[in-house]
Amino acid sequence: MASPSTSTTRAGLRLRSEHVYLIAALCMATGLAIGYLARGSRMPAAAVQARAVMPHPPMSGRRPSLEEMKHMADKQAAPVLAQLAKDPNNTDLLVQVGGIYHGAHQFTQAANYYDRAVMTKPADVAIRSKLAASLYRMGEADKAIDQLNQALGYSPTDANALFNLGIIEWQGKQDAKSALSAWQKLLKTNPQLPAERKAQVQKLMADVKASTAGASGR
Repeated sequence: MASPSTSTTRAGLRLRSEHVYLIAALCMATGLAIGYLARGSRMPAAAVQARAVMPHPPMSGRRPSLEEMKHMADKQAAPVLAQLAKDPNNTDLLVQVGGIYHGAHQFTQAANYYDRAVMTKPADVAIRSKLAASLYRMGEADKAIDQLNQALGYSPTDANALFNLGIIEWQGKQDAKSALSAWQKLLKTNPQLPAERKAQVQKLMADVKASTAGASGR
């Protein structure tokens, strides 16, 4: 499948905000953000992602390797894991560790802790969305979609879950129809969405439609 246009990439990246921890800074090689929360919208406070401290690159400016990021994540997670050992079903601690490992691109470990957190709170839509993001970054698009659909079973109009579902359907499954359906529902069921955020979703939808039309015309 052809790469999205530069305008699509910019539209996705603008969904990031300093007030929101995005589940992933980049969505695979597409540059589209996973995770969505519009400032001023009436979305559940629980949907705001717990901030994971990203490992800082060495002073030389060289990007750390995955092994180095894992080492830094292990060090950061150690005190939380010590607490978790005493309280293994503590949802907040499980989510915190998951966030640390996800931020360090250790997605398998992140998914493991998010999965444990989901088992303690099956109806928590925000945690399922985090698990879905880690699964997707592992290359498990089908499992990620399943988690988002389960999340939407508890909260059918959750904007984060609907946005992420659209992104994964489009980029992970090349299913434009399902992506558009998710975003259409997002816009229809979240009338409180600020105009800027609404326009960004509409731009993504327009790009998907244009991409589909272009592919069918070849």
